[in-house]
Amino acid sequence: MEIIGEAGDGHEAQALITQLRPNVLLHDLKMTGMHASELQNWAREKYPEIVSLVLTTHDRDSYLATMMEAGVAGYLSKEESEERLISAIRRAAGGEIIFDKAQRDRIKQWRETVGNKIILLTPREREILQLLAKGMDNKEIGKSLEVSTKTVAYHISHIIAKLQVKSRQEATVWALQHLSDNLE
Repeated sequence: MEIIGEAGDGHEAQALITQLRPNVLLHDLKMTGMHASELQNWAREKYPEIVSLVLTTHDRDSYLATMMEAGVAGYLSKEESEERLISAIRRAAGGEIIFDKAQRDRIKQWRETVGNKIILLTPREREILQLLAKGMDNKEIGKSLEVSTKTVAYHISHIIAKLQVKSRQEATVWALQHLSDNLE
């Protein structure tokens, strides 16, 4: 096994991938420049032969599910021992999917309880939910999206119904508990 490149952010990773064409791409979930799923989607489109693994400290089910759906071969903790990490890289390079049973069960549970609700939301509702989770009020959301506060309130009522919560506050808490930063 040989390390052939190291990038400081997602855009630098793209340039190195294009230049070096690695067999395995090991990247962090949180990186500057772009979201990990963006890098993964780009890599799968341009270089489908590259196997990707995520190495992270973030253990939220939404991140795990998002990265599996993006096509990574595994989602590994930065707390893994050196031996386990090397073994996982070798296994992934050999074509093995590294998600363990516990991770697959978590993803299935997340899809059933959270994912099925997310797909009910329109892109605009997702935007508004993301802004709610950032603590914005209707006026701030309206200004940010260049819509009226009445339109924002209309969308929030639909979000509340689709998420099966009772209030705007519960929708905000739901988003903070269940969703990744980008609400993809």
